[in-house]
Amino acid sequence: MGDGTGHRVLITGISGRLAGKLAARLESDERVEHLAGVDLAEPSCDLARTEFVRADVRDPLVAKVIEAARVDTIVHLGLLATPRSAGGRARMKELNVIGTMQLLGGAQKASALRKVIVQSTTAVYGQYGPEPAQFTEDAPVDSGPAHGYARDAREIERYARGFARRHRDAPVTVLRFANLLGPWVESPMMRYLSLPVVPTMLGHDPRLQLCHEDDAVEVLARSVMEDHPGTFNVAGPGVLYLSQALRIAGRPAVPTFAPLTRSLARLLRAAGQFDFASDQMGWLQYGRVGDVTRLRERFGYEPRYDAQAALADFLAARGIEPLLDRDTAVRLEHRLYERLARCGAAARGS
Repeated sequence: MGDGTGHRVLITGISGRLAGKLAARLESDERVEHLAGVDLAEPSCDLARTEFVRADVRDPLVAKVIEAARVDTIVHLGLLATPRSAGGRARMKELNVIGTMQLLGGAQKASALRKVIVQSTTAVYGQYGPEPAQFTEDAPVDSGPAHGYARDAREIERYARGFARRHRDAPVTVLRFANLLGPWVESPMMRYLSLPVVPTMLGHDPRLQLCHEDDAVEVLARSVMEDHPGTFNVAGPGVLYLSQALRIAGRPAVPTFAPLTRSLARLLRAAGQFDFASDQMGWLQYGRVGDVTRLRERFGYEPRYDAQAALADFLAARGIEPLLDRDTAVRLEHRLYERLARCGAAARGS
């Protein structure tokens, strides 16, 4: 630690809900002596003793802040999942990849640094099928095709691994979060499940693995206060099929062929109704599930929310009322499937 009396922590992306909730959690811990948050925008949470530094992680000023404040722990939570939230794909890559490179470049000169924690995502495993029932952290992530969000996350992890190799005295923790969901955190999954009518891919029913924001904050806090070097999948137990999730939410699904689903997604994004990156559309076909055994064993933590509980808490907190009861939703889905099947048969016969 910085001077032997308490943790001195710097959190990037402090305007984000997840970073704000982590800062609030650490503020209440007397073992944290100093807390700083870096971002271009102000924190979205009310924070009492977190020093806000308005800066871009690509700015050399951040390295000076790390050294001047004798930061011993960096928590990098600046990963952006969608181009819209970043102001375009080019800027998204700049902030995600170049920002991480610059941050770690500055951090390697920090004399008091003893730990780095990096946010990543299970999207690094891809969604191209056929795939394992569960991905372990040792599964290769650099062999399959990737672009956009998943590619950024892979590059971020490469920089983190390189930093860890060069600085054995400052171990790195990489946390691969599943789809984040909860009362406050903004995420692509939250926006997707909030749509009044949800586009899905015909013939596919992907498995959903969810991570409740409270479990995410708990794992992050433990990463700060304890030493857990390595890479960890972070998610609640259990999975839901997309069809189950939509029925619980009372959202009617609109199954379409893959090209039409992507076109519909583009229209919704243009209308400001949907912020789900095009490179993640493959997830609607295959889903993705990470093995959380390593998290349980090394952190000694059992997530409080399984997939169904995380979804239920999100729906209740956001006041999302079912548009259709379960029986009606199932009946409409069956009718739509039958109509699409008839149209396909007619097209083949013509």
